[in-house]
Amino acid sequence: MIKNIIFDFGDVFINLDKSATMQALVKAGYKEIPEGLFPLVFSYEKGIIDTQSFIDAVRGFLPNSTEEEIMEAWNAIILDFPEKRLQFLQKLANTQNYRLFLLSNTNELHIQKVISQLGERKYEAFKAFFEGFYLSHRIGMRKPDPEIFKMFLTEHGLKAKETLFVDDTLEHILSAKSLGFQTWHLMVGKEDVTELNSHT
Repeated sequence: MIKNIIFDFGDVFINLDKSATMQALVKAGYKEIPEGLFPLVFSYEKGIIDTQSFIDAVRGFLPNSTEEEIMEAWNAIILDFPEKRLQFLQKLANTQNYRLFLLSNTNELHIQKVISQLGERKYEAFKAFFEGFYLSHRIGMRKPDPEIFKMFLTEHGLKAKETLFVDDTLEHILSAKSLGFQTWHLMVGKEDVTELNSHT
């Protein structure tokens, strides 16, 4: 029986265009993805480096770009947050049938972008639906590290077999499943989080 649900954020609640940032960086002067970019992104998503250090490092690859251009390209991935998903979450929370959590690989710039789009009040209302709201850059870990899933078991006293993890990335799903979590690998464009009832 499912008693707890851990949701991803991007492409589960808020829509993303995962190719948009790379397209914007190509326009800014990238000819190919530098080898050092992904370790840099992972460090930023784990909060190992701050926003200014991240921007400065990216500008090292693109010396002719301004900070504003880098930030605009980086945030191009963030799209809309459909109102129906917020309404769905509110109804789900109101039932009090499940303990709800959010777990997202993200970073300060993306969260600032989300807040600017939603507005502070709506963002805080969204957060309030969750018992735990975990952002990778705040907790120093990112999916699919198994330790990030073990944290839920120890800090919140959850049982993996009673917990559903919802994510659109297979690598993250497999990590959670290996620890005994129930999972829903949400297929973006074919499924929507509002169809949760068919997976619980």
